[in-house]
This record gives sequence, C-alpha cells and structure tokens, in this order.
Amino acid sequence: MTQIKQLVLIAEDEESICSFISAILEANNFKVIKTAKGGEVVALTASHCPDLILLDLGLPDMDGVEVLKAIRAWTDTPVIVVSARVHEREKVEALDLGADDYITKPFGTGELLARIRTAMRHGRGNANETRGTMDTFAVGDLSIDYEKRRVFVAGKEVRLTPIEYKILVLLSTHVGKVLTHDFIIKKIWGPYTNEIQSLRVNMANIRRKLRVNPAEPNYIVTEVGVGYRMLEEPETDDV
Repeated sequence: MTQIKQLVLIAEDEESICSFISAILEANNFKVIKTAKGGEVVALTASHCPDLILLDLGLPDMDGVEVLKAIRAWTDTPVIVVSARVHEREKVEALDLGADDYITKPFGTGELLARIRTAMRHGRGNANETRGTMDTFAVGDLSIDYEKRRVFVAGKEVRLTPIEYKILVLLSTHVGKVLTHDFIIKKIWGPYTNEIQSLRVNMANIRRKLRVNPAEPNYIVTEVGVGYRMLEEPETDDV
C-alpha cells in the first residue's frame, strides 16, 4: 500500500533557504509546495490543504504577520514561523496571532524536523481538547493524574499549590508548544490582570518541585522573553 505523504507549504523568498528546507523535507518523506509570495499563501492553503505551513515573516510583497492573520481568519492549519527576526516582541506577536511555533534562522535539520512533528501532532486535533478527555499525562518520570489532581515524579507525589497545578496542567495540555507569558496569565488569572511576577515565582516553584537536584531532567524550558514550553522528552542538561 502506498503511503500518503504529508504536505508542507513553504512560504520563503530566499531561494537557497527554500531549497535547503525542501531537500530536508523530501528526504524525510514529505511532499512540498513552495511560494515566495505572501499573497499566494492563503490561495495555496485553500487549494492544496497542506498539513503544515512554514512561513517566513520577511516576504517581499506582504508582511508575514499579515499573512498569518489571513490564515488564522479561517483555518487551524499548523503554522511554524521561520524568520531571521530575533526581536522578542515579534516572536510574541506571531505566537499570539496563532503561530504554532517559531524558528529563528539559522537552524539545524534536527530542530526543524522535531518542530514540524510536534506542530503536526497538534494539527491532528487540538491538544487541549484531546488531552482533556484523558485521565493521565506522562513524560519521562513525570506523570499527572487529571482525575485525582495529583502529580508524581519517579513515583513520588509532588505537592503543588492550586495555581502551580493549573499552570502545570496548562503546559501539559499544550506539550511541545511555546506558551507566551500573556497566554498563560490570561488562562490562569484572567484577561484583565498583569501577573508576570506571580507567573515567574510560580514557575520557579514548579521547577524546583519537579527537579529536586541538577542531575534530574528538565521538563519545562524558558523561551527567553517569550514564555515557556513543556518538553515532549525531558532534557538532562541545564537550559
């Protein structure tokens, strides 16, 4: 039986980068369509129904942020922003507008493929809704029993405050995805608050409780100036 290849739309005007990405994807059994124009992205998305879009913000005819807005006006197709822009506010803006992830140029083959796999898993069903129907969550030695509201690391129960537990559950239901500070704050404390310091304090407490000593793995990493990401596979090195 012939396997149906997953389709990726690459919106990138730098020919060398576009060719590089295309070669990586085709070597890993993806099908690719390409455009260098932001104005064509929505039309190609509608006509080809890609499984994922790799979107450069610096397209010549239309700013990538406007392209992202147009995409999100009608589809939840996973979008990974690929850009040379390094300012934190631009990353935050793209993520808040609905991008599933953000990769800064230059990037490695492994990172690109890992981010694509994660975004596509989110695209096969909203991660929050999917995990919301499940009783438990597990990654590495960390496990969460949603029904009983209990958290364990290596079989030992971890005592969290109600706010800490809510933050951990939010991260786990979006595992692998960057959640911005603003997104987390609105989900935990509501839309009319600014609890950035409270978020930082609670996050520090969560990490301390999940990682008793430096030899134990990290489950949550900081995207500096942007937000936090729960890893699908724990890291043993400091981040």
